[in-house]
Amino acid sequence: MDDYDAVYALWRDAGPGVELRPSDERDEVAKKLERDPDLFIVAEEEGCVVGVIMGAWDGRRGWLHHLAVAHHARCRGIGSALITEVERRLRAKGCLKVNLLVVADNEVARRLYARLGYDDMADVVAMGKEL
Repeated sequence: MDDYDAVYALWRDAGPGVELRPSDERDEVAKKLERDPDLFIVAEEEGCVVGVIMGAWDGRRGWLHHLAVAHHARCRGIGSALITEVERRLRAKGCLKVNLLVVADNEVARRLYARLGYDDMADVVAMGKEL
């Protein structure tokens, strides 16, 4: 992935909404690209990465991961455009529902997702385990 360093820097600088883990290292992201290359979308302006989103499709549900937009490029519709495009691509695969996780106190992201039709799933608890 040619843009990996720029994408990783964008994730790193995104703030508390994107928590980087070992699964975000170059080799792991390369595996993701092998599985769903069309769902990993990078937005560029003048050759510079200004936004990124990783979509995932497990055959039943779509997922949105690691949406990030450069600080200087926010509030210009880049995040909305990335989400809309990955939704379009998921729909083309037959996906009927998309899920995402967002940090509870990330009000900016929560407002963005709500504006795009995403609802809080108050009865769900997110759980995870490193392998």
